[in-house]
Amino acid sequence: MFKSTIMNNILVTGTAGFIGHHLSKLLVKNGYNVIGIDNINDYYDVNLKLARLQDMGIDTSDLKENIPVKGTISFIKMDLRDATAIMQLFKDYKFEYVVNLAAQAGVRYSLENPQSYIDNNITGFLNILEACRKYPVKHLLYASSSSVYGLSEEIPFSVNAHTDHPLAMYAASKKANEMMAHSYAHLFGIPNTGLRFFTVYGPWGRPDMALHIFTKAIVENKEFDVYNYGDMSRDFTYVDDIVESIRRLVPKPPQKDNPKFDAKKPNPSLSSAPYQVFNVGNNSPVALMDYVKAVEKALDKKGKIVYQPIQPGDVPKTYADVQSLFDYIDFKPATDIETGIQAFVDKYLELNL
Repeated sequence: MFKSTIMNNILVTGTAGFIGHHLSKLLVKNGYNVIGIDNINDYYDVNLKLARLQDMGIDTSDLKENIPVKGTISFIKMDLRDATAIMQLFKDYKFEYVVNLAAQAGVRYSLENPQSYIDNNITGFLNILEACRKYPVKHLLYASSSSVYGLSEEIPFSVNAHTDHPLAMYAASKKANEMMAHSYAHLFGIPNTGLRFFTVYGPWGRPDMALHIFTKAIVENKEFDVYNYGDMSRDFTYVDDIVESIRRLVPKPPQKDNPKFDAKKPNPSLSSAPYQVFNVGNNSPVALMDYVKAVEKALDKKGKIVYQPIQPGDVPKTYADVQSLFDYIDFKPATDIETGIQAFVDKYLELNL
């Protein structure tokens, strides 16, 4: 590794991932010196992850563990589970800000491989917290998930609601991240913000997500599954809206002793510690079948749908109350699905991945 003296050093973990890629590019445009890390695992197509890095000017032909490569960002192939490497990284770069997006994703995958969620999402996040403890940062932001709402049917999902009934290990690991972050805010004063993302989609999206699955099947004239017999809705949120929300949050860490926090009637999204949680969603749920129709329209081709029962760990509806986020950053995600899906389809056909 090498040391950097440039101000505004910001670490983005999961840089080869979907949101990490878009966020890194946006932060560079806004004057940040982005250092990105990713272990480039094979949970899904590695070629897509490498293509995202190449889009940022990274030479991916000879990536070596823990060795920086310079493009529009400084990229280092690194695993969050490597506590020694993470600590050295923080020592070298003296980060002002950290955005932790690296995680083992996927609700259904967590039914088959629960240990991966402990190792990556909990142990990996602990290593980030410990590094922030030793080398203090102005603000740590981290990815949580709408999955934490679990069994709740109190719609729209509010950050003021309790989230004690997760449906799968993925959701449980994200809930654990929020609790870990609060304890480090309380004990060590690490200012942090949890981001409960709601069904993010858009160009460069993950192959395990519904939009990619639907598009690929329709293009290849193959059948694809639609769960709960199509009776589902999601608060689909376009990736540009997600990363703009994060950009606005980066320089706005929570403060200690928030006057809105009442210890006798504690609000789960606030604290006397420098801790806060926000929903990051479109605040406009879309019926799954309308989403499928928008994909068909973008491709000008009908899909071969196979209706299936709901899958374990899935919820029939998500809907984000984002008022607290809007009040805090004066921005509300609003990209419509027709615009977002067309952008995804155009990039999908261009990449041919």
